[in-house]
Amino acid sequence: MQSMYYIGLDVHKKTISYCVKDGSGTIHDEGTIPATRFDLDRWMKTLPQPWTAAMEATVFTGWIYDHLQPHAAALKVAHPLMLRAIAAAKKKNDRIDANKICDCLRCDFLPECYMAATAIRERRRTLRYRNLLVRQMVQMKNKISMLLMEAGVSYNKQRLHKAGYFRELLATNPAIDEGLCSLLRLCRETVVRLSKTESALVRSLERDSLLIDRVERLMSIPAVGPITALTWALEIGDPQRFPSIKKAISYCGLCGAEKSSANTVQRTPLSKQRNKHLQTTLIEAAKMAPRNSPELAMLYDKEKQKGNANRATLAVARKLVAYLMAVDRGQRNFQVLQTNCIAA
Repeated sequence: MQSMYYIGLDVHKKTISYCVKDGSGTIHDEGTIPATRFDLDRWMKTLPQPWTAAMEATVFTGWIYDHLQPHAAALKVAHPLMLRAIAAAKKKNDRIDANKICDCLRCDFLPECYMAATAIRERRRTLRYRNLLVRQMVQMKNKISMLLMEAGVSYNKQRLHKAGYFRELLATNPAIDEGLCSLLRLCRETVVRLSKTESALVRSLERDSLLIDRVERLMSIPAVGPITALTWALEIGDPQRFPSIKKAISYCGLCGAEKSSANTVQRTPLSKQRNKHLQTTLIEAAKMAPRNSPELAMLYDKEKQKGNANRATLAVARKLVAYLMAVDRGQRNFQVLQTNCIAA
C-alpha cells in the first residue's frame, strides 16, 4: 500500500503557505505559492501521491477547496475557532501555521467543519446578496425619513414609502425645496431599483430545480414563508449532519452557552458562535408565527407567562427548528395529527 502524504495549507488572499509531511511527521516540502488556479495546478503536479490536505475556513477557502478536491484523496476544512494550537502559539507566522495544520491533519486532531456542496454554496451566495440589498433598502428608507425630519416636514409614517403618497408629498408640501426634492427622488429611485432586484433574486431561487421541491415542503409549515424556507435550505445544507434537534438549535444561535465548574452551572446569553443569517431569519419568523399557527400561539403565551416576550419568541423559534428538521429529514409535508399533537 502507498503511504499517505499530509498537506497543511495556510490560505491568504494573495498567497498560500503549504507544508507536506508523511505519516511519520517528516517534512518533504514546504513553501509559499501564489493564490491562483494556474499556480495551484503547477504545484499539484509536484506533489507525491496519494495526498490529503487541510485548510482553515476563510473567505478564500471555497474556490480553493473546489479546485483541489478532484485531485486529493481527501480534503478537509478546519473550524477557525477550534484551531487553538495556532491562535495560542507564542511564535506565529504562515509557515508555522501550515505546519501546525498539517500535524493536526496527520494526527487526526483537526477540528473539521462542514463544507456544503458547490451548488448549495453558489445559491447561498445569491441569497446572502439578497440580504445585503434588503439592508440597503432599509438604510435608504431611513435616510428619506431623516431628510424630511431635518427639514421639519410633517409626513404620514405609515404611508411614506407608498409611491402615490410620496409623489403627492413632494408636489404639495411647500417646505420641500428643490435641493431636498432631488435628494428624496434619488433615494426613492434607489429603493425601487433595489426592491426590483431583490424580488428577481428571490424568484430565481424559488424556481431553481435544486430547491423547488424542498422549499415547497418547508413552506407547508405554518409561519414559514419563502425567505425562511430558502434560508434554512441553503444555510443548513444537509440536515442529516445534525445528530439531534438540540445541535441544530445551537447552530442557529437560539440557546446560550453553558459554563459549569464543580456543582455550579451558569447559562450565558445567546452565543455569538452561530449562523447569524439563520438566527435573524428564524427570530423574525417566530415573531409572526403566533398569528399563523394556534399551536405556536399557545406556546408563545405559555412561555410569556414564565418570563418576557423575548423568551417566548426564542421558544417559538426553537419549535420552528424542530418542525423544519422533521420536514427536511422526512422529506414530506408538515401535518397536524388528530390528537392535537404536531408532527411532520
